[in-house]
Amino acid sequence: MPETKRYWLMKSEPKVFSIDDLRNAPRQTTCWDGVRNYQARNYMRAMKIGDQVLFYHSNADPPAIVGIAEVVRTAYPDPTQFDKTDKHYDPASDPAKPRWDMVDIRFVRKFPAPLPLDLLRRQPGLRGMELLRKGSRLSVQPVRPSEWAIILKLAGG
Repeated sequence: MPETKRYWLMKSEPKVFSIDDLRNAPRQTTCWDGVRNYQARNYMRAMKIGDQVLFYHSNADPPAIVGIAEVVRTAYPDPTQFDKTDKHYDPASDPAKPRWDMVDIRFVRKFPAPLPLDLLRRQPGLRGMELLRKGSRLSVQPVRPSEWAIILKLAGG
């Protein structure tokens, strides 16, 4: 029985790495490194090749979903955890048993217009969406198929 495609949302500050940066990256692909939250890491470990990702600009004015990417490489050890010169260095991480992983994603498309947080909050079908839950700050989170469908409709198909 084939596995069902899953949907995710990944947050990035556009001044650090934007949807345009992803579109302009070699092969329109990048690794998603630097995640240092166990739940977000576990979500990345659950990702499969072909899973779809909503690309979200956080710490933006306004914060918004701006496009779609897809997973092209499943979770593997994030080398920044071992690099003492990197801001994501984790001295407690053991190379024999890495603590932090990353995945690779590829650009699929940028929406014609961003879908701002206030618009998303007004959608009845998105009331339970992780992104909209009070206090939810995860940089990587699951998206239900019904939520995915609403987002695509808002984005114009």
